[in-house]
Order: sequence, then C-alpha cells, then structure tokens
Amino acid sequence: MAEHAARRCCLGWDFSTQQVKVVAVDAELNVFYEDSAHFDRDLLEFGTQGGVHVHEDGLTVTSPVLMWVRALDIILERMKASGFDFSQVLALSGAGQQHGSVYWKAGASQVLRSLSPDLPLHKQLQRFTGNQIAKIYQQKPEAYSHTERISLVSSFAASLFLGSYSPIDCSDGSGMNLLQIKDKVWSRVCLAACAPHLEEKLGSPVPSCSVVGAISSYYVQRYGFPPGCQVVAFTGDNPASLAGMRLEEGDIAVSLGTSDTLFLWLQEPMPALEGHIFCNPVGSQHYMALLCFKNGSLMREKIRDESASCSWSEFSEALRSTEMGNGGNLGFYFDVMEITPEIIGRHRFSAENHKVPAFPRDVEIRALIEGQFMAKRIHAEGLGYRIMPKTKILATGGASHNRDILQVLADVFGAPVYVIDTANSACVGSAYRAFHGLAAGTDVPFSEVVKLAPPPRLAATPTPGASQVYEALLPRYAKLEQRILSQTQGPPERIPQAQAPLLTLPAQTH
Repeated sequence: MAEHAARRCCLGWDFSTQQVKVVAVDAELNVFYEDSAHFDRDLLEFGTQGGVHVHEDGLTVTSPVLMWVRALDIILERMKASGFDFSQVLALSGAGQQHGSVYWKAGASQVLRSLSPDLPLHKQLQRFTGNQIAKIYQQKPEAYSHTERISLVSSFAASLFLGSYSPIDCSDGSGMNLLQIKDKVWSRVCLAACAPHLEEKLGSPVPSCSVVGAISSYYVQRYGFPPGCQVVAFTGDNPASLAGMRLEEGDIAVSLGTSDTLFLWLQEPMPALEGHIFCNPVGSQHYMALLCFKNGSLMREKIRDESASCSWSEFSEALRSTEMGNGGNLGFYFDVMEITPEIIGRHRFSAENHKVPAFPRDVEIRALIEGQFMAKRIHAEGLGYRIMPKTKILATGGASHNRDILQVLADVFGAPVYVIDTANSACVGSAYRAFHGLAAGTDVPFSEVVKLAPPPRLAATPTPGASQVYEALLPRYAKLEQRILSQTQGPPERIPQAQAPLLTLPAQTH
C-alpha cells in the first residue's frame, strides 16, 4: 500500500446485508484500495446465516448491530496494518441496506461523543434487537420510550464516523413510506399512524449530498484521519448504486439477474401500487424508481434448456434468425408468481390475439426475451419514465454478457445499450457522492464530478425500423397483460415478506 501513500482520496463504505465493504477512490476516480469483512465468514461469533438471524416466527429477520460495528473495526485495523495513509482522506460517504432501522437508547449520544481512541468501537458500544417502529411501540412501549433516536442503517453508519447522530438523507428516508417526497419533509399523518414523538426521534431529513459534519476525533487519534475529513450523508444501497452506475436524466439501468431490476431516473414521478419511488440521491430536484421482476435469469435458463438444447449459442442463434416483432407472436412467461404484475403461468398469443398452446422453438425464445423487455418498458413508463433522445440503457448482471439479448433490449427501448461492471457499485457510488458533497453538492451537477470515471462500453444500438415495430406491439402487449390479470380468479395470495431488520443500540453501561 505504501506506493499509494500520497494519493488524496475519498472513501466509499457499504453496510450491506452480508458484509461491510470499503473502497478508496482517488481524484482521477480510480479505485486503488478495497477490502471487506464478510459476516458469516469473518464474524462467526455472531452466528448469522446470510448476515441475519431469522426468528422463530419465520418472518422476523434481524441483524446484530454490534456485528456491523465489529466489521468496521476489522476493516479499519486492516487498512492501518497495510500502511493505508488515512491523512489523505478528504471525505467519506456510504450506503446501508435499505428498510432497516437502528434504535439508540437514551444516553447513546453521550457515548458517541466520548469514544476513547484506545479501544475499538465494538468494545464501547453494546446492543439489543427489536423490530419495526409501529411494532416496537405497540409490543415494547417501554423500550420505545427509552429510545433517544431512530436511525436507518445508512444514518447509523454515518453516526459512527461523526461521533454524533447523523440525519437521515432524503433518498434513503423516502424508502420508509413516511416522507413526502416532493416537499422532502416527514408526513405528520404517517408518523402519527406509527408511534408518538416519532418526528423528534427521527430528526429532520437532509439532501443526500449534504456534508453532515467533520469526522469524529476518535478516527483522527486512532487512525490518523485529518481533522478536516468531511462526512457526506450516507444513503441506501440502491440510491448509492444509481450513483455508482452514474445514471443521468433519462437513463435506465437494467440488472439482469435471478430477479431483473430496473433503476430509473425520473423527472416527474407517478407513484403506483407497484415499484418504489425515491428522492434522487444525486439530483435534488429529481427522483429515482426501482422495479423488480421476479422471473429473470431462471426463466431464461428454463426456456434455453427446453428450446435451445441447454445451449446459449443456440439461444442466441434463435434471436438472430427471427425477425423483430416475432411475426406478432407475444408470450408471457412466469413460472413463479410475478410481482410486476401479479401473474403466474405461461401465456402465448398469436398475431390475431388468440391464445395458443405452444410456439416453434425459435419463436418461443424471441417471445420470452421480447416479452421480458416490453414488460419492463411498459411498467417503467407507468411510473412516469420517458425515453429521451439522450437516453442510455446500462445493462449489468449475467445476461448482459449476451450480445443478442442486449440487441433485443436496444430494439424494444429504441436506445443504445451500454455494459458496466457493478461489482462495487454501492461502494464506488458512495465515494463519488463524497466527492460530490465536497464540491458543494446541489450547486454542482453530479455528472460534472464523475466525468473522469471510466465510460461504459457500447454493446448494442437499435436496429433501423425497430421503433415502428415496437411502438405497434407495446400497446398490444399491455392490453394482453391486463386481459390475463382480469382472468385470474381473485387476487393471488401474497407470500409473506420477511420483516426488515430493525434494531436497537443502547448506551454503554458504566
């Protein structure tokens, strides 16, 4: 590490479900250091599986707060041992797994303010766990009344660096269903429905690019951080990933994994029952949305096995040998209950909108891929997304390595597709956001701050004539989707979702 000693840099942290991770990014936006502490592997004493404890009810999921603190200690000690020059760190920011809360017991702020540089953090902070805000008030009113502050995982992590309570940022805060996303203030009606005195326990939300303060003297004395190192508000892992992928207005990121996820940059959001809308972490007047599609890569692999002899090259050949629009044949492939929208089963329609039992193999493959991407465009536009002349589609995940699948994506959306590496997108995005906060945040466009970052690689451009083909097909697909939905007998039973880890951190007892 010695050769990197003189590099001025920002640190990006990620407190995720399974690990704590850090990257150091220099002024030219090169990542030159990274490390992580994996909960199940490196912190066996906490006995987690997948970074969490699942309770006896099978629904409640919590994470021991002290585990995150211990992981932070481990990484900082490793950095110190490697010769990392903390004196060059200009600022830091970070990301936290979304939808988790940390409860600070009365007196905890005093403990944060008086941390001793002679001891690791985890020896000075203790913990006990609880669950959701409304539930903890109803079931443990005494614990709630002794709670001094409620943080999200992101603002909890920021508080560790600040040595005082960090405010919740608007982007992660908008994932709580308690924030008025246009006015960026807590909704008093929603707060009152959860618990009394909640506004004072949450504190006021701040813009995501805010500098929330200088680093605690604990880190200056123990590790050699400069006293002027700034802490930029931490945010959620998804907003931080949007920053790491460097999305701009009109862009869309498509993660093609086990589930397919869409990240959208929105100007005028239209909230709906599906998807999630957040304040944009890098554009204070804009918004971002997430849409999740459950039938992703496993569905593509099943159709590959059934219709392409288990071969991706045969699968690709089928896409190349069939025409755009697939002769008007449309298919819906949901072997598990889809969430966008709630449909299960396989449904195939001829050009005349007649339901058919099967397609020829090549037609089946194109129907699957065209259908998956048409659904993504329709549901994105349902939330207010609009394709612009400058729109870029950023593709990531397993299927982004298949050029023929990306060609269909470019054709359906009528926009060029670029490929990016997102292995550390939340971490790198946090470091970029630290630079943005240093540059005075809202007054400087984020795109200006990250212009030196390595550009994404162009993978596919729309085939001439694609827009005419899909502009005709998209309304048909949307109508058929509604037809299938209306024929489903009653609303499908919802699978119970595991409750998010909502946690409590008490003060040190003396």
